[in-house]
Amino acid sequence: MFPIRKIQDFLGTRITVEMKGDSTLIEGTLKSFDDYMNLHLTDAVGIDTSSERKDIGDIVLRGNNIILLNPVN
Repeated sequence: MFPIRKIQDFLGTRITVEMKGDSTLIEGTLKSFDDYMNLHLTDAVGIDTSSERKDIGDIVLRGNNIILLNPVN
């Protein structure tokens, strides 16, 4: 299955994103994405290794820096 088709299933749901070179996870609602896998998240929070949460709000993540996407249960 192509990654873009799988990401389409996550639209409107909460996801967790792991980025290259960053120990902080970003959790937010997937609002939109493009063919380069750039993601627009709303109501985003950053979660560091000590589980401390920091509100971010709206954020756009560059696709070539994304390592992993997971839906939040």
